[in-house]
Amino acid sequence: MKKVITIGEIVVEIMALEEGNGFMSAIPLIGPFPSGAPAIFIDQVAKLGQPSGIISAIGRDDFGKLNIERLRRDGVDVSAIGVHPTAATGSAFVRYRPDGERDFIFNIRHSACSAIALTAEAQKLIDAADHLHIMGSALFSDEIIAAIQAATIRVKAKGGTVSFDPNIRKEMLDLPGMREALFHALENTDLFLPSGAELFLFTKATEEKLAVAELLARGVKAIVIKRGAEGASYFDAAGGITSPAFKVEENDPTGAGDSFGAAFVTCWLRSMDPARALRLANAAGARAVSVKGPMEGTSTMEEIEIFLASQGG
Repeated sequence: MKKVITIGEIVVEIMALEEGNGFMSAIPLIGPFPSGAPAIFIDQVAKLGQPSGIISAIGRDDFGKLNIERLRRDGVDVSAIGVHPTAATGSAFVRYRPDGERDFIFNIRHSACSAIALTAEAQKLIDAADHLHIMGSALFSDEIIAAIQAATIRVKAKGGTVSFDPNIRKEMLDLPGMREALFHALENTDLFLPSGAELFLFTKATEEKLAVAELLARGVKAIVIKRGAEGASYFDAAGGITSPAFKVEENDPTGAGDSFGAAFVTCWLRSMDPARALRLANAAGARAVSVKGPMEGTSTMEEIEIFLASQGG
């Protein structure tokens, strides 16, 4: 089977148990949970039985051990995760507001993640890769951007494929070099996985149909638009289809899009029918939101099939 790799941040997430605004007073918290969009993605890929690996960095601390042990347990190749001797593993504190939005405090840019580099172990992992998945959230430093671009060129040069999930926070768009890095990723993308309005970050079009047509004309082979509670749509040169979301009780949406993307990429690499792939990916996303903790809801194929059976097949 084709080996999938990704490059980017590994963090722990610590969540407030009470809704509110910010972190200006003492509140009950739960965590740490293993997290980081690339880490959640690759964990879900591994749990579906696809060969997988991640290039990242953690600190020499319990937060790092927590993450690397989870990834290793679930089948991820962790050989290219560096351990920084002094910097701490990245972290994210999150609290839900009454309106459903979230407040975050991140320590990523100045954590061990900033030391992600193309080490000998990373080079070996890239050489073994058939597919590279790029997360926009990982493009937070010049060094990581350079590593991702180098990996992109090498994977494509040997006939491999690239998927790209913009997964971008609004404040990151103003980082130096961010827009250029996003467009470099798109130029090399085979499978594009935007969420909602992210589709329009890369086009002049203001209508979905025209934006999809523009991206396909620029060389993207397939587009999957994630629509959250409204499901997801798939487009390629032959047309498009939409698959509705499953109705579940939402406990924690963090990581659901990463689980969805991982499931779809895995199915796509297995040449699965797009309608079936969307349904499996929607099931993975639904299971993810039903569990508290970003990586706690990643699923095996058996768990997804059981869920689908409970929903009528």
